[in-house]
Amino acid sequence: MRLFVKGNNMKILMVCLGNICRSPLAEGIMRKKLSDNNIEGEADSCGFESFHIGDKPDSRAIKVALQHGIDISGHRGKQFKQSDFDFFDKIYVMDTTNYRDVSGMVRNDNDLNKIDYIMNMAYPGSNMPVPDPYYGGQDGFAKTYELLDIATDKIIESLGKK
Repeated sequence: MRLFVKGNNMKILMVCLGNICRSPLAEGIMRKKLSDNNIEGEADSCGFESFHIGDKPDSRAIKVALQHGIDISGHRGKQFKQSDFDFFDKIYVMDTTNYRDVSGMVRNDNDLNKIDYIMNMAYPGSNMPVPDPYYGGQDGFAKTYELLDIATDKIIESLGKK
């Protein structure tokens, strides 16, 4: 699957519920892989709910990212906004609720075509969720990292190495 790229700079947005667990991890992993593969692009993340705006990522997310050489501690939670459709080429959601929330804000088919479940990159058409690790322990964050690592590898493959 080839992704649509504006110019040479793919802009990718990762979306979860609160923007303190899954999407900051996905953003951090994606940024590192873009850099490691010398692919021009941008990755960002946000949540759909407002209750973590301005918050740092969950300490367990920071810990699992650091175990893989990725520092997400500087991230601050922010909320998805309709204008994100204008800036980002691809919007990856973590689960069905995120998909419903983001797709509920589309203005046209172009907006809708930008949205996909991130795990569809690894398992096309599965709409497989990335489980929210917030109410679990550190193991849940490790599993979330593993899933996002697999999906972001497929995103990188789809972009092609320069």
